[in-house]
Amino acid sequence: MPSLRSRNSWPLALPSFLYLLASSLLSCAAQPAEAGCGPHGHGISSIVSEELYDSIFLHKDDSACPAKGFYPYASFVRAASRFPKFGGTGDLDTRKREVAAFLAQISHETTGGWDTAPDGPYAWGLCFKEEINPGSNYCDSTNKKWPCYPGKSYHGRGPIQLSWNYNYGPAGSALGFDGLRNPEIVANNSEIAFETAMWFWMTKQKPKPSCHDVMVGRYRPTAADVQANRTGGFGLVTNIINGGLECGEPNDSGVADRIGFYKRYAQLFNVDVGPNLDCAYQKPF
Repeated sequence: MPSLRSRNSWPLALPSFLYLLASSLLSCAAQPAEAGCGPHGHGISSIVSEELYDSIFLHKDDSACPAKGFYPYASFVRAASRFPKFGGTGDLDTRKREVAAFLAQISHETTGGWDTAPDGPYAWGLCFKEEINPGSNYCDSTNKKWPCYPGKSYHGRGPIQLSWNYNYGPAGSALGFDGLRNPEIVANNSEIAFETAMWFWMTKQKPKPSCHDVMVGRYRPTAADVQANRTGGFGLVTNIINGGLECGEPNDSGVADRIGFYKRYAQLFNVDVGPNLDCAYQKPF
């Protein structure tokens, strides 16, 4: 069979090849991360396919869930394209572990599961998009940088249950919406909802490190962290998110629930969970 690549064809084929290569690179540069052009030549969809996403959140669209239809895969992927380092830092296992940890934490924050729920308690993440019957309007009136707007409530909304004016304000500033005057958008726009969760995950809020830095191994404890036994791992992420209520004491049910989600997801991602899963002996920030 004659060769399809004869020597005489190279002079004419080479310019075409270079043109196609350049076109491919330019096209990749113009695409968001979900198109597979992010760091390491991948987007979040290379870590979480739609099939895997649906198998993780088995019941998010059940009629029993108030957030039915609110958390589609497409919104998750589009939101992630704004944060290319999310799921894009380190080797493949590190990237998988970070995404599994993120999905576990937002699952706990939005769970509709219970001990005897169909498919188990850890199959009911993303069931809620907004805190039910909030006990307050979550306004810290002492915070003058991000002052509360009259009549607005900054209760938990979205996958991470973004709360308090001092989170809504900077989240909106970073993402392009007015978090103080229009906090409701986090429960009305699924893409913005996911973006707020990823913003919180990726952003350092001193003295706290970012959840991202912890999960990709970039956390460097300060002297105060060492004294407080704040060791790197999934447990420290829990401390960052809700340590004041859940960390510093053994056998907290919230911590156990977060770990349960994380173990299930890590198994689905075929990755180990890493060290220090709980924060029982960590001092909260």
